[in-house]
Amino acid sequence: MPSLKQLQATTSLRELAPLLDIKPGMLSYLLYKKPKLDLYKKFTIPKRHGGVREINAPEGDLKLLQYRLSLLLQKCIVEINAEHGHAEDDEHLGIAHGFKRYHSIMTNGRAHVTRRYVFNVDLHDFFGSMNFGRVRAFFLKNNNFKLHANVATVIAQIACHENKLPQGSPCSPVISNLIGHTMDIPLARLARDEGATYTRYADDLTFSTNNPSFSHKIAVQGCDQKWLPGESLQRIVTKSGFSFNAQKTRMQYRDSRQEVTGLTVNRKVNVPATYRYKVRSMVDKLFKTGEFEFIYKKLDTLGKEVAFNYQGKRKQLLGMLSYIDQVDRFNSKLCEKNGLEPHPTTGRTTLFRRFLYFDAFFAPVEPIIVCEGKTDNVYLRCAIKNLAAAYPKLVVAGTKPLLKVRFLKYAERRTSQITELTGGVGGVCNLLKHYHDDVRTKFKAPAPKHPVIVFIDNDSGADSIYGAIAGITKQPKPAGRASFIHVIANLYVVPTPLGPKNKKTAIEDFFDKTTLATKLSDKTFSRDNKMENLKHYGKAAFAINVIAKNANTVNFNKFAPLLDRMVAVIDDYAKRLKVPLN
Repeated sequence: MPSLKQLQATTSLRELAPLLDIKPGMLSYLLYKKPKLDLYKKFTIPKRHGGVREINAPEGDLKLLQYRLSLLLQKCIVEINAEHGHAEDDEHLGIAHGFKRYHSIMTNGRAHVTRRYVFNVDLHDFFGSMNFGRVRAFFLKNNNFKLHANVATVIAQIACHENKLPQGSPCSPVISNLIGHTMDIPLARLARDEGATYTRYADDLTFSTNNPSFSHKIAVQGCDQKWLPGESLQRIVTKSGFSFNAQKTRMQYRDSRQEVTGLTVNRKVNVPATYRYKVRSMVDKLFKTGEFEFIYKKLDTLGKEVAFNYQGKRKQLLGMLSYIDQVDRFNSKLCEKNGLEPHPTTGRTTLFRRFLYFDAFFAPVEPIIVCEGKTDNVYLRCAIKNLAAAYPKLVVAGTKPLLKVRFLKYAERRTSQITELTGGVGGVCNLLKHYHDDVRTKFKAPAPKHPVIVFIDNDSGADSIYGAIAGITKQPKPAGRASFIHVIANLYVVPTPLGPKNKKTAIEDFFDKTTLATKLSDKTFSRDNKMENLKHYGKAAFAINVIAKNANTVNFNKFAPLLDRMVAVIDDYAKRLKVPLN
């Protein structure tokens, strides 16, 4: 049965609980018995233009419950849209672009590109405007829901805190959009009748048009030339139970910079140039000194813009660079969709890659180990913990061993595209090349405190890596016999030890025969993932189901030479720190 039909069929807390995957007793306890002070953690965060935003973050059990309610309501929305013939991934679906899958500030801004006029208004205390009674009444009376009174009450009790939708709750966004939609419909109708376009992103309302003049029903100029909401706009917003934030009402003209939800829309949706230049400047300072100042502006008590600065954190730059890249990708996909040539963004992508390399490799907080694949990470992590007593430089021994080294996690698709750290021999060669170029030309900050240990199989595939090393160091091509190879700065390559008579080796060779012979569902282990079939299983299953699940009983003694090489690198780099690094 569809989720909406199931929700409409429930008549009590006891019947609602299974839809939220929670026991009725636990749901009742969270809503009626657990002390209210234990349900939320309150704190504030600074707003972009001054003041603070109050956040009420729900505690674990309540947060999970609200998350499940959000998922249930999202399923209902999908079913409602489907019933009206709308596809969920249509970016033009509806008017609201905030808190919705396949929608973003980019899709919101795109609706207002190349317009003569762009008018923005903000709603005051958007979430706070939706109190308990309003939330309950919506689910009780809305034509798409019309829930039983008891169920509407329970949903409002789950969602509300201190008689309002709290910022910080997983279900506040979806509920605010549902309630806000009752305002969106008449506003969209008003915009259509006046030859304008309307969209909403959370509490940010935008109207735009190419008409010779802007509709006085939507916006008017006061005696002081400031623009104000028009009479029709005011009437609809007020009737819908909202009010305006007067300080954020503005009209933007074609011959000036037009912004919608922080993005310029004069020619295309884009990050403002001033923002990009600011980010580039901070990244450049980081590369040169290892530090940077984060500068931001906000309004003082008199409404005057004042600049503040403090020592920045790398995660701030990561967020800002990711934001720029996200907008660039949006525009690139849009061009491809319309058969146009995307605007080149190679410089910004390169800057992002260099930052990721600096953050991960030039400024690690502890020695970092880079393996050719995810399975190698599992092997070495388990081996270090199993042999913890003998390797105090790698791990703190105890009931729960604590690693003193960090393993590079192969990231999600976009990050791996930018860094070209795709795993395997090719990924290692990319790391060596890019890091060498960056250290020589861009990274002038103080020497890294910890080494980067690139762990490779000493087999035929290593030949390409050894060739790359020779090209960088201008030394003879390594033969794979050394315990480690220092490449540049804090970058080392560690091959697996060769076998008898200099036989090529891979990391799986250091497991004992009993472990390698372990069967899974009558299948035997094959190192060649292409051999996975009814008779064999591959490296991923071996790493997870054989090694990780049995880490306490697997014999890791043959891994000692590999760990010895890690320790040797750490010791070697400590000595090099006392002399200038090449």
